[in-house]
Amino acid sequence: MTLKEKIIFEALRQFSTKGFLATSTMDIIQSTATSKGGLYNHFKNKEQLFFEVLSHARKIWRERNLNGVDKISRPLDKIRKILANYRDHYLMDSANFPGGCIFVNLTVELSDQRPQLAAAVNEGFIRFKTMLKRLLEEERRTGTLRADVDLDRVVELVFSGLLGACVMYTSDKSPQNLDRTISTLDDYLARISI
Repeated sequence: MTLKEKIIFEALRQFSTKGFLATSTMDIIQSTATSKGGLYNHFKNKEQLFFEVLSHARKIWRERNLNGVDKISRPLDKIRKILANYRDHYLMDSANFPGGCIFVNLTVELSDQRPQLAAAVNEGFIRFKTMLKRLLEEERRTGTLRADVDLDRVVELVFSGLLGACVMYTSDKSPQNLDRTISTLDDYLARISI
């Protein structure tokens, strides 16, 4: 890894566990065995580092959660694959996210303290919900989704279920509880299909 990559990786891990506000630049400098100059040579301030970390975390999210989705033709099965990936590959990624889902953690922490940063995190939530809605609309066009299904409600249920699974897994680290939550969402998706 380059020094810049080490700084982003270590900031990602510390933001995940301690949060953005409680992580000092000195914490990151010490954990990467660099100097202030080493840090500030790559990032003009902590906020710029935040955006680099957010971008890197989004890349990891896509790699973990969208893995194999492109090989699936049915849109509803794509969503089900995302749920399985979220459970099996994303939330279990303690190397990058020892404190759990960094997006949930940052949103809760920053919504009152740094709303502009929380809004940047929220953009990812909006894009994810848009993707879920698009997949459900594709499923509806194929005629394999029950006609009485409200797509917006399904999106909210799946999204809220994933957030809840994240919070509970972060608090209890129980793979059984996580599996039960994801399985419940998966069962619901199976029931709205024709």
